[in-house]
Amino acid sequence: MAVATARAHGYAAVTEAIVGRLRKIVGERGVFVDEEKLDTYSHDETNAEEYGHMPEVVVLPTTAEQVSAVVKLANETNVPITPRGAGSGLSGGSIPIFGGILLSVEKMNKVIEFDMDNMVIVVEAGMVTNDLATMVQEKGLFFAGYPMSLQTCYIGGNIAENAGGGKAVKYGVTGRYIHGLEVVTPTGEIVWLGGKLAKDVSGYDLKRLLIGSEGTLGIVTKAIVKLIGYPTATSDLLVLFKTPREAIDVVPTIMTRGIVPTSIEFMDQLSVRTSCAYLNESLPYEQAGAMLLIEVDGTSAEQVEQNLIAIGELCEEHGAIEVYVAEDHNTIERIWNVRRNIAEAFKVHSPIQSLEDIVVPMAIIPEVIPHLERLSTTYGMKIPCYGHAGDGNLHATLVKDPEMDMDTWHTNEDLCLRELYRVTRELGGKISGEHGIGIKRKSYLNDVIDPVEMKLMQGIKRAWDPHNIMNPGKIFDLAEMK
Repeated sequence: MAVATARAHGYAAVTEAIVGRLRKIVGERGVFVDEEKLDTYSHDETNAEEYGHMPEVVVLPTTAEQVSAVVKLANETNVPITPRGAGSGLSGGSIPIFGGILLSVEKMNKVIEFDMDNMVIVVEAGMVTNDLATMVQEKGLFFAGYPMSLQTCYIGGNIAENAGGGKAVKYGVTGRYIHGLEVVTPTGEIVWLGGKLAKDVSGYDLKRLLIGSEGTLGIVTKAIVKLIGYPTATSDLLVLFKTPREAIDVVPTIMTRGIVPTSIEFMDQLSVRTSCAYLNESLPYEQAGAMLLIEVDGTSAEQVEQNLIAIGELCEEHGAIEVYVAEDHNTIERIWNVRRNIAEAFKVHSPIQSLEDIVVPMAIIPEVIPHLERLSTTYGMKIPCYGHAGDGNLHATLVKDPEMDMDTWHTNEDLCLRELYRVTRELGGKISGEHGIGIKRKSYLNDVIDPVEMKLMQGIKRAWDPHNIMNPGKIFDLAEMK
């Protein structure tokens, strides 16, 4: 299907001759075309049956020069090329919807330089984010921009999505910690953007344009990652509220009192109950309609304790049922494990779902909850809500009722998403805070974005990728690029 679609859009087939040239570039072991291996690269963490497409060939380069040669070949032969990290994305951004060449950076996973003097580490794009985080922590340093899925994702994929996570309230997202990038452009040139610099206004900041571009403007091959000192003191609160609105209402209050928590994670009762059942874990959720998981860190145990007490008192003033302190490592991990496994728990209940990551201004969060409750009733599906309440990023997840037939699900899912995105836009928000547009949300983007902004983005794409071979069909439809 992907190949037929590619031909319809004017792309060429991957011939035996092209496969032969790819093998000359990266070696015999770096190229494969057998269907069993290709299938692994046909999907990410979105539903494979709904979004999956097979590549025609997978290429595993080990150097930027090899990546450059592959991209130049793709331009020469008019074959689409899809960059891929670990395949842990949630928007279909690394799915080869037009077949062609899938280029995985999985073999490009080395540390190039650990520069303690400049507080940076230079790594290849295929390095597992958790390996990077562990390595620098052993030196007393911290890569603070990592996402929730750090154990599986690659740093290159984090950069492509500008990934965020639970600590973004205090530390920000991936892009804040990327000082420099080695990139292969859509026409095959190798270029370094940025460097070991804290400041740089030497022309347009092209590095920032690449970060979050979802692999449509080039392939990251190396990154200069900023590090900071590792916080030596950490403590967490688990706070129970009667209703989601009471829980969400307290978030702006905390943030406007001069206290900056590391994390403020929101979980409604449905999310907590489902995750606890999945993990065979017990939390006192029976009387709570929602919970906040609040983390505070720093270099002083005394200051962390003072902040924790102040936050706990604010929560009690705003109707908290209970405030539990988790000070030891095992207790902290127990409650964070519940938060991290919510998505997996709902897959057991119903593997068919739409995991969203709408983002609204922080103070607007309470206004979202009633809309989710209404949409859940209107369209006959569960919509658990959890996420990064401290920065307004909520994972409102549409979960199919196992009794609902697939035709009804697809109809209701589309109608529900369109209404959810419309409400999000009216509240001053955006349809994705960290997962990206990819193919999953591109049909909705025109409904919620200014036409002038869309034209500007399309113009950038045309200028950078004149043959439209770099991850085509993501963010915009091809028809819109004419």
